[in-house]
Amino acid sequence: MDAAQIMQLLPHRYPMLLVDRVIEVVDGERIVGIKNVTINEPFFQGHFPGHPIMPGVLIVEAMAQVGGLLLLNKIEDPDDKVLYFMTMDKVKFRRPVTPGDTITLEAEVLRLRSEVCKMRGRALVEGNVVAEAEFKARIMDK
Repeated sequence: MDAAQIMQLLPHRYPMLLVDRVIEVVDGERIVGIKNVTINEPFFQGHFPGHPIMPGVLIVEAMAQVGGLLLLNKIEDPDDKVLYFMTMDKVKFRRPVTPGDTITLEAEVLRLRSEVCKMRGRALVEGNVVAEAEFKARIMDK
C-alpha cells in the first residue's frame, strides 16, 4: 500500500498519519508498515530542542495505525467503519527513535471476535526493537 491507499482506509491526516507505506500483508493475520522519521516532523520542535526524540506515544500510535490498516483492509465497507482503540497493555520502550530512522511497524492479530480484536505490535529500527505493545480495538459504524 502506498500513501494514497493508506488514506483511503485510515481517517488520519498530517500531522497524525504516521504510516508512510505498507510492505507486507498476510490477510487478517499480520501486517508490516514503514514510517520514515525526518527532522521536519512537527513534534521535534518541542521534543526536545537540541536533542530530538520521537515521542513514545507516537510510536505506539504508529503501531496502532498499522494494526488498524490490517483490520480495515479485511472488512466489508471500510468507508462506513471506524476503529477505536480500547486498551494498550505491556507497552515497553527499548530505545529512542531519532531523525533519520526508518521504523518498521509490525502488527499481528492475537484474537478476533465479532468487532473486537486483540493485536500485538512491534516497532523496529535497523532490526532492533524500539517499542512493543498489545492493544485491543473495536470496529464500529461511523
